[in-house]
Amino acid sequence: SCQISEAKQGQAQHLSPLSQSSQQPYGGRILENLHICSQIQFVRYCRSGRKQGPDAKLFIKDQKFKHVPVRIYQPKTPSAGRRKGIVFFHGGGWMFGNIRAYEKMCRYISKESDAVVVSVEYRLSPEHKYPAQLNDCLAATTHFLQTADDYGVDSARVIVAGDSAGGSLAAVVCQTLVGRQGFPKVCAQILIYPGLQAVDFNLPSYQQNAAVPILFREKAAFYFLNYLNGEASLLEEILQGCHVPVSQRLRYRKWISADNIAKEFKVRGYKPSVPIFCDDNVCEELKTVCVPEISPLLAEDTVVRQLPKTCIITCEYDVLRDDGLLYKKRLEDSGVPVTWYHIINGFHGIISFFDEGWLTFPSGKQGLDNIVRFIQSL
Repeated sequence: SCQISEAKQGQAQHLSPLSQSSQQPYGGRILENLHICSQIQFVRYCRSGRKQGPDAKLFIKDQKFKHVPVRIYQPKTPSAGRRKGIVFFHGGGWMFGNIRAYEKMCRYISKESDAVVVSVEYRLSPEHKYPAQLNDCLAATTHFLQTADDYGVDSARVIVAGDSAGGSLAAVVCQTLVGRQGFPKVCAQILIYPGLQAVDFNLPSYQQNAAVPILFREKAAFYFLNYLNGEASLLEEILQGCHVPVSQRLRYRKWISADNIAKEFKVRGYKPSVPIFCDDNVCEELKTVCVPEISPLLAEDTVVRQLPKTCIITCEYDVLRDDGLLYKKRLEDSGVPVTWYHIINGFHGIISFFDEGWLTFPSGKQGLDNIVRFIQSL
């Protein structure tokens, strides 16, 4: 893996998380050296998934909501009334992923829950830094809330959903809309193994699952930094925890602390980290990690209390597990109804493997079916 001393020799080394992983496809390096495409472009292509053909049970249409490309999935069967609508934000660390990569999942959700699904193609880092992704997701969501009738959707039954980085975006969109006037209220939010804070990368799940595929601890921090700054030169600092002043850490302990996580999630080993004094320059450069738009776990109580019904999916073998557990506690403490599904033998991204032939994981299918049941219950 690249060390900070090496990485500071050139920003280009920070543009792909694969440069810090033994899993890097050599094809990406070769094509980049030949100036054909960057490693990021190569990985995006590899992860984009196979193009799916027509679906006998769905109308599928690509269009734009304001400036944002979306794909809309509408059940063909007649409906007695207006359907539920789901705005879905894909995962991929704000750097990867697209509509096509989540085609199977969105089709399945639309058919099984008899809902209209809008899959959002937001801009990606490092070419587009925060808040570009959030702005795209907000624009798509508000447009759909205002035009839901055009798609046979009840605007009072619109759900915001996302997985991984998309789960983070979904959480922030819901928090932001709490304070927006003139829009119908979001009916519910579905957060699938979301990343909800960039303050502490030494929570129990980060320690226990640091080297568990497909999301390593180092890679999670790398994605956050590229989302914020378009590069990751402060990777070592954010992993050590010297990017947040001790005074702020103490202030946020009521929300981000291993003490708020049940004992059964710490039996695999957890060593409390010792607070490290913050480097003033690092703190200044990364001060946005503490804003709720980046770390929705830090939203004020007045906002959290107004959030809609929530479904949270967590996986035992996932560095982001504790983000979901801590948000679950915050929501429940604030009186927000929470439906929680924990995949005991699950890893980050497992739901995407619900229908991948020999790579299918039954637990992923069960997790997706639990999401469908939550939607049906609304």
